[in-house]
Amino acid sequence: MAPPPTTTMHKALTMKKIEGKPGENHRDLFLRQHLYPSPSFTTPLLADAVCTVLSSPAPSLSSPSPSSSVPSPPSSRVLLNPGHGWLRSPLGPELDVGGYAILGGTRTNPLGVAQDLLVVDKDEVVACPEHLSGPEAAALPLCGLTAWRALVTKAGVINYSIAERLEGGEVDGEGEGGNTYDGTGKNLLVTGIGGGVALMVLLFAVSMGVRVWVSSGEGGKVERARGRVLQLKTMLPKDRPYLDAIIDGAGGDIAIKAAKLLKPGGILVSYGMTLAPTLAVPMAAVLQNIDIRGTTMGSRTEFRAMVAFVAQAKIRPVVSRVVEGGLENLEGLEGLFEDMREGRQFGKLVLGMGGGSREPEGEGDADGDGRGSKL
Repeated sequence: MAPPPTTTMHKALTMKKIEGKPGENHRDLFLRQHLYPSPSFTTPLLADAVCTVLSSPAPSLSSPSPSSSVPSPPSSRVLLNPGHGWLRSPLGPELDVGGYAILGGTRTNPLGVAQDLLVVDKDEVVACPEHLSGPEAAALPLCGLTAWRALVTKAGVINYSIAERLEGGEVDGEGEGGNTYDGTGKNLLVTGIGGGVALMVLLFAVSMGVRVWVSSGEGGKVERARGRVLQLKTMLPKDRPYLDAIIDGAGGDIAIKAAKLLKPGGILVSYGMTLAPTLAVPMAAVLQNIDIRGTTMGSRTEFRAMVAFVAQAKIRPVVSRVVEGGLENLEGLEGLFEDMREGRQFGKLVLGMGGGSREPEGEGDADGDGRGSKL
């Protein structure tokens, strides 16, 4: 297999998917419905996968934390950055890099993970945290990166200092172990709980000390979240009776509602518009100085920071259902898309190898090994 056009041979890394475990996203559903720009019939779908390295031009890969290392091929289990062409700018993709493109199903990027072998730039992968099961790892990249940027970079509720690993391997900032993220005392609303990104925002925020409220069109999903997070409250505290930020992926009239809930100058972060491709902004939001911030995916630097935090905090993505049989199981694959279309999932939908279909045996326990996700 030839490497993608943007990959030079001295940096090419050949990988295969571990047990064929890619994850699905709403983006893949929209592509199938011709609701996403630049669809391609020759580029494989899907952007999420956990892979094993078959060959590498370098003795080691970029590691998610300064103190960790990656085993040599063929045993290296890695996560693939789901978008390429954005290095480190917190504002957005750099204009001189060549253009940002998400993996899977479009003409903007020739790479998608719904295939057996992948050839990528070695700088676009990081070591997979050891505590993650296969389905949990496959569920992480895209929704984890989107949630991380929405919460840490955009929402303004996290104070952080980062010990950043530079391209040459040295550590910049506060040195090893210097990464800290603190949202103690801040109030955050996460809408659409049950979706992969919303659940990852919840996991990250609670781990950083943020007080989190959730909403959903289905009461059962709110109850599932409530039962698993001690910090989840039903009322705003009397000493801080307002929200500092709202993170939303639905769009529609969220800005109208936000104007009544957010503090003056509060932040509304929008990472998607599943209800409609528009966002109604009332004059009340302008008078309240509400700051509306759009966000899509994240940079390579943010991806590495996200994976490092997952490893440090032992966070496990919530997996709703795993369908076995790989890409040959067309009926099972269609069933996953149907779950997403009908909004039945609570967490991520993952395609695996093996026979049949199964739900996690415990909350978030996609492998049935007793190591369930804890929100």
